[in-house]
Amino acid sequence: MDVDTRLLRSFAAVCEEGQLTAAAARLFVSQPTLTKQIRQLEALLGVELFERSRKGMSPTPAGRALAEHTGALLTGWEDALRATRAAAAEQVSTLRVGFEGGIINVMSRRTVADFTRRMPGWQVELRQNNWFDPTSGLATGEIDLTLWHAPPSLSEQYNVAVLGEEPRCAALPAGHRLARRSVIDFADVLDEPFVAIPHEAGHWRDYWLAVRERGGRPVRIGAVAHNADEWLTAVVCGQGIGFAPETMSRLAPREDVAYRPVRGLSPSQVGLYWLKGRELTPAMAAFVRSCRATIAGRAEPEVTARESAPAARALPPVRAV
Repeated sequence: MDVDTRLLRSFAAVCEEGQLTAAAARLFVSQPTLTKQIRQLEALLGVELFERSRKGMSPTPAGRALAEHTGALLTGWEDALRATRAAAAEQVSTLRVGFEGGIINVMSRRTVADFTRRMPGWQVELRQNNWFDPTSGLATGEIDLTLWHAPPSLSEQYNVAVLGEEPRCAALPAGHRLARRSVIDFADVLDEPFVAIPHEAGHWRDYWLAVRERGGRPVRIGAVAHNADEWLTAVVCGQGIGFAPETMSRLAPREDVAYRPVRGLSPSQVGLYWLKGRELTPAMAAFVRSCRATIAGRAEPEVTARESAPAARALPPVRAV
């Protein structure tokens, strides 16, 4: 029997959410579509998977039995898909790198040129990170490395080549009452409405709302943006303020936006991240070295693919630009 993994993901979402409405919103499908998928899975398996009531959806004994195995099935498929994509990328000598919209501050024409000098015949494919995927494509194997401005604690979940650190600043409408200040105290923005990124972004949503620094104080959400352009537009229109990497003030300057340092807000760790358990390939290591050379404003001696991996680990940390 062949079962579409999409049906299994829909089943898992309903199990976790306990209702169709929340599961449909999480999967970005309509409720009728999700209902149809669940019924299609039940028809394929010949069993009833959920008991439906006014309170929501609860798994039947058959549903609970399937749920015990669904996670492993989907994880196994993701592992296979990731390995397949990585092998395909290696075959065509392509390194896939994710970056954050509007703040691609350590990747430039010089970075790519330096990389291709280190890895002749290779090319870099740059992809903007998806706010609806907390892993930015690492989990599915769509990318090999991603540039993140992140809390240092993220190093516990991913491998990382640290490039430096960078302050987080506040982005406010130019006419905001706090825009007249040269530096803003974190306590002064606690009651401000914020422009948030989607719930699907997971821990990234909390990080860019500075939830940890709030000490349990709730966040006022003025708007939810789905990409960098929407986020900046919401700030400009006065729907809320937001926190961003300091480089955004130089790379995305606007007369109608005021970027200000925030006293009491921890800086980001800037780095190139990849999955735990994945070996650092020569191409990945070469790209790390090229980014560090760009940051340091210098070109490094040419190295071979064989030499690039150990040499990259020996490079000292540098300050992010």
